Amino acid sequence: MATDGIKRSSLAPPPRSLNVEKFVESRAAELEALHSVVADRLNNDFRSQRNKRRRTTGFNNRDANKRFRKRQKTGVVDKGNVVASEKDEKKVPRRIRRRVELKCNPEHGYSTSGDGTKRLRTHVWHAKRFTMTKLWGFYLPLGLQGRWLFFMEKGRGSRALLKWFRHGAVVHDACYHSALQLEGPEDSLLSVLSMLLVPSPSAQSENISCSVLSGAVYGSAMLHHVGAPGSKSIAPVTYMWRPLQKKDIGTGAEHENVESANSTQTNECCPSFRQLWVWIHASALNEDMDETGILINCFSLEGQLAKLEVMGSKAFGLLQKILHPVTCKILKSSQLTKCSSLQHEDQIPSCAILSLAVGDPRNLPERKTAVVPEVVSNRVLGDASENEITENALVENQNMDLWDASNGFSSPVEESVLCMEKHCQRLSFFCRSDSQSGTLNTSSDVRPGSCPILLLKNKNHKGMIGWAIMLPLSWVKAFWIPLVSNGAHAIGLREKRWIACEVELPYFPSEFPDTNAYSSFMATEATLSDEKAKLRPPSMRALRVPIPPPWVSIRLACEETRTQDVENGHSLTNPHNGSLSLNNHNISFEGFVSRTSHLLSDYLNEIHGNCLLLFPKLPDKKSCFELMLDEAKLRQNWTGASLMNYERKLCFLRVLLHAYKEGSFEEGAVVCAPHLSDISIWTSRSKSTEAGLQIPQSSVNSYFKEQSCGKWELQIPEDSATRESHRWPIGFVTTGFVRGSTKLKAEALCEAILLARLREEQWNEMPMKERREEIYVLVRNLRSTAYRLALATIILEQQEEDVEFM
Repeated sequence: MATDGIKRSSLAPPPRSLNVEKFVESRAAELEALHSVVADRLNNDFRSQRNKRRRTTGFNNRDANKRFRKRQKTGVVDKGNVVASEKDEKKVPRRIRRRVELKCNPEHGYSTSGDGTKRLRTHVWHAKRFTMTKLWGFYLPLGLQGRWLFFMEKGRGSRALLKWFRHGAVVHDACYHSALQLEGPEDSLLSVLSMLLVPSPSAQSENISCSVLSGAVYGSAMLHHVGAPGSKSIAPVTYMWRPLQKKDIGTGAEHENVESANSTQTNECCPSFRQLWVWIHASALNEDMDETGILINCFSLEGQLAKLEVMGSKAFGLLQKILHPVTCKILKSSQLTKCSSLQHEDQIPSCAILSLAVGDPRNLPERKTAVVPEVVSNRVLGDASENEITENALVENQNMDLWDASNGFSSPVEESVLCMEKHCQRLSFFCRSDSQSGTLNTSSDVRPGSCPILLLKNKNHKGMIGWAIMLPLSWVKAFWIPLVSNGAHAIGLREKRWIACEVELPYFPSEFPDTNAYSSFMATEATLSDEKAKLRPPSMRALRVPIPPPWVSIRLACEETRTQDVENGHSLTNPHNGSLSLNNHNISFEGFVSRTSHLLSDYLNEIHGNCLLLFPKLPDKKSCFELMLDEAKLRQNWTGASLMNYERKLCFLRVLLHAYKEGSFEEGAVVCAPHLSDISIWTSRSKSTEAGLQIPQSSVNSYFKEQSCGKWELQIPEDSATRESHRWPIGFVTTGFVRGSTKLKAEALCEAILLARLREEQWNEMPMKERREEIYVLVRNLRSTAYRLALATIILEQQEEDVEFM
C-alpha cells in the first residue's frame, strides 16, 4: 500500500483546541462552492415553499404580546407620573404576580396562597407532574397523575414504584415536617422528655442512651400528653441532641465515653446547657400540650429548616454523586466507627448523624471539592480545598453549622447566575471567550457556595434503605433538581405509604387512630369520598362504608368475651359494671395503642393478665415459640388464667396480616374472631374452600349502620340464620395490600385481650404439631360478603419497640 514515503507515526496530531473563526476562514472557498450549488438548484430563492410551511406562528398572539410588553414596562416609568404607575401595577394579572412570587427564594418562610395555605419550595415542579392536595396547611403532592378507578387515582402504579425502590432510588420532599428547638439545662430537658416520650430516654439501654445524648445518633419515640403511660398520644417524633463540643479541640485527648465529654461543654454561664431538636409532623405541630412545670425554652423552627428523604437500594450511591463535602464533622463514639465520610455505607451505623458542609450540588464537576475527614472524640473539622476556593471562604465554611439556624444562612447562588457561568465555560471550551471577554468576566467572580446539612441514616428495618437530609429551607431547590437529574424518582404521599407497607412500618397519621391528627385526617377523607360519590349517578354509586372505621364497636366483642368469662367464673368484675355506653358519640377511639414491650407488660400486670398468651419481646421472658412447645407450662397457664379485671381501657396491638390461601385485604376491612370450624374450612384437605364462609348480601349493608348523628355502630343480627354467619370484630385494617409486593401483607390494629383469647382457644384445641406462633383471624372487606382466613403476626412479639414510622 502506497504511503507517499511518509510514515503514519510522523503525521502531526490534531490540535487540542479549535478556533471556529480560523477554521471557517481556511474553508471559505469550499463553503462558497457549496453555497453556489445550492443557489443554482433553488434559483436563488431560499424561501421555504408556502405549501410546505408548518404553522409555527399559530401560538403567537400579537395582541397579547403587546399587552405583555406594556406590563414589562410598568416597572420603568417617569417619576412624575406616580399615579399612572400604580394603576399599571394593579393591572398585572395574578399569574404574572404568582410566577414572580414562586421564583423567589427567600432565606426562610413559605409562599402562601390567598387562603393562607403554604407552598413547598418545590411546588411548581410538583404541580406540573403530580396530583396536588391541600393537607395540614400545605399544598402537598398526593401522587403521580393517573386514571380514575374505584374512586382512587392510580397514577403510575405500585408495581413500578416498588421496582424503583428495590433497584433504584426515590426522593420525597418532607418539608412539611418541622423542628421544635428545646433549650435549657440537661437535667431539665431529660425530665421533660421522660414525661412526654414513650419510650423515655431513661428506659433505654445505657449504650443507646449515651449515644443519643452525645448527639452521635438520633432517637424515635411516641409523643404523649403529660400524664400516665396510657395518656393521649400526639404523634411519633424524631429527636436529636446537639453534639457536645470541646473548648480546646487541639490540646485535649480523645475520650471515648460521654461522661468525660460532659465536663467540656461550651456554655460558660451554664455548663449543662444543651440544645435539642424534636422533628414532628405538620398535622400535630399546632396541637396544644399540657404544661410540665419545668422551665425550658421552646420555639419552632418552621420555615427555617427543611427535610428531604432519599430511599432505595441506590440511595447512598445517589448521595455520593451530589454531596461533595467541604468540611466533615464526625463524632466518635461507641456507635460510630472510624469511617470516611460518604465512602463506605456499611461502616455507618443505623440512626447515625453526620454533620457536613457540602458544596453546591448544581456546580460543574470541576467545581466539586474533596474532603479528608478526621475522626476525633468530639466534632473536629477535617478540611480540604482546591485552588478555586479562597482561604476566607474556607474559614467561613468551617464555622457554618446547621444547629445555628436562628442566626440564618447564606442563600445559594441564583440559577440564572449559574446558567450564565456554565454558558461561559462552554464558550471557553470552543475558544470563543476572547471575542466576548467583557461578558464572560462577570461570571468569573462567582464562587461555589457551601451548605451545612445533617445526614441521617434510617434504621435498617425489613429492607428499609433510606437517608434523610436536613438542610436550610432556602437550599431545597438547589438539592432537589440534582437529586432528580441523577436518577431519583420523586414520590408523593400515596407512594410513600406504599413503601411504608412494603417495609412493615406504620404510616402517620393513617395508622395512628389514638391521635387527633388521625381524626381530622379521616374527617377530610370522608368528606372527599362523599363529594366524589355525588358526582356519580345514584345507581352507579358504590356501597357507602364508614370512614374512619368504628373503633368503638370493638367494645361489644370485649363485652361478649367478658360475659362468657363471668359465666365460667373467670372474671373479677360484674359484666355490667364499668361498661361503655356505645351511645356516647363523642368518642371516636377508645383505648390506646401499645408500641413498646414494656408498656404492654405493664398493662398485663395492671389487669392481672400475666397468664394470657401474649409474649412481648423482653430479655427476661420466654418467647412464643418456647412456650408453645412447653406443654406443662402451657397447661399451668390455662388452669391459672383468666381472673382479669375488665374495667380498663382497650389496648390495641399492631399486627401484620398474611392471607392463608387467597384474598386481598383493603384499607378499612374488618378483622373478626373465627370459630374453630371456620379454620378447618381452609386448613382441612378434605374440605373445599370454593364456597368458604360468607354473610348474606343484606348483612353487608347492615353490618355497620350510620346513625342520625353521623356515627357508625355495629348491628347485632336478631334472626338465627344471619347470626350463624356473624363474627365479632376485634380490629380493623389500617393499610391494605400493595400490588407488586414480593409478599402481600396488610397492617391492622387488633385488641390485645381478644388476640390472646383466640390464641388460647386455638392452641387448646390443636395438637402441638399444628400450633403456630401466628393467630388465625378472619378478614372481610366492607363491600364484600366473603370472609378470608389470615395469619396475624404481633409486632411486639418480634421486636421490643414499634416506634419507627414513615
